[in-house]
Amino acid sequence: MKIVFMGTPEFAVPTLETLSQNHEIVCVYTRAPSVSGRGNELQKSPAHLWALEHGVEVCTPKTLRNEVEQQKFREWKADVAIVAAYGLILPKEIIEACPKGCLNVHGSLLPRWRGAAPMQRAIEAGDKTTGITIMQVVEKLDAGAMYKKGEIVIDEDMTVGVLHDKMAALGAKLMSEVLDKLDEITPVEQDESLATYAAKIDKAESRLNFTEDAIVLERKIRAFNPYPAAYFEHKGERFKLLKCKVRCDITGPKAGEIRQENNKLFIICGKGALQAEIVQRQGKKAMTAEELLRGYSFL
Repeated sequence: MKIVFMGTPEFAVPTLETLSQNHEIVCVYTRAPSVSGRGNELQKSPAHLWALEHGVEVCTPKTLRNEVEQQKFREWKADVAIVAAYGLILPKEIIEACPKGCLNVHGSLLPRWRGAAPMQRAIEAGDKTTGITIMQVVEKLDAGAMYKKGEIVIDEDMTVGVLHDKMAALGAKLMSEVLDKLDEITPVEQDESLATYAAKIDKAESRLNFTEDAIVLERKIRAFNPYPAAYFEHKGERFKLLKCKVRCDITGPKAGEIRQENNKLFIICGKGALQAEIVQRQGKKAMTAEELLRGYSFL
């Protein structure tokens, strides 16, 4: 089967790699290289780098809403378009360009968590499970009929970084299975009454508000690890909290109060407290709370 693949981040690469083993990837559409890093150099996306390594042509249009780009897309004469975290909204002309349709690897069990940050929001909400849905792309956000689902248990200490890797691997597996039997599967419509929205992560969210419940904050810390990373400030310096333990047995009159006792670091919350386990001081490497307290005092 001839495939136009549309994806950008590391999440897309396992699906690209898996599909390339049994199908022909005629082109990879991905976001244009962006300036990043201390050297302000142009950085190509993981999907872009995969395509270059495998000799596949790359397209990086800023928009697909003009006739020139739409005609170019049709000229690939692909059987199907596969989307995995591409980053551009697809117009109707692109969605309907391939005879076997346009399929998406979505990182949730739809219709729960439609939108940009389904993995983070699932952890943040305390969901016990999440998973991958292979779905048709339609003009309405993540509302297409579903071909196949696969479930992943969210362990109590799971970060979004760990979940991401599991989801990427599962997405590749499920998409491959769907394509192998595409003509035999009847997709199932979503129940609109069950839909929830996973809003894009705003960096401002990563600043911890210790008036909240410690359980809520611990989930956010895992949901934002490794990026954008939840943090607090002390004496004008930023400290990222990468791993914490909820301590319901520790309370205090003032939310945000920091205690250090016996080489352990505690932060009082609106309800309960957090015991910091892995912390990253501004400009430093991540370290255990005990290592941090050897060279820094919060008192």
